[in-house]
Amino acid sequence: MHTATEKSIMFSEEIMKYRKNKIKTEHSIIKGLRRFLEDNISGIESVTGIIPGEIKVGRSTGENLAVSYKYSTRSGAKLIARSGTSVQEVFIITKNPEELRTVIELSGK
Repeated sequence: MHTATEKSIMFSEEIMKYRKNKIKTEHSIIKGLRRFLEDNISGIESVTGIIPGEIKVGRSTGENLAVSYKYSTRSGAKLIARSGTSVQEVFIITKNPEELRTVIELSGK
């Protein structure tokens, strides 16, 4: 049997298993998005987690990465990233979504 402390540590390790620089990496990430998240978002102190969603095929084309702030959520914010014909939702866990919005707008992506 495990003590409550051991269970807590095991749970924390399982949650952090797929995370690097606050980015959950259990699934694929579209071209250029990982670097953008590491360079611009993961360093924000109020951001505690970055969870890329599923990748879908979009209608528009273009090789350059474009990231836009979609809306605030209870736990933070939702972003949309586009690269080529791929579109990916990215959920950001933060207590300060307005700071995140400003960073996205200033990044020029």
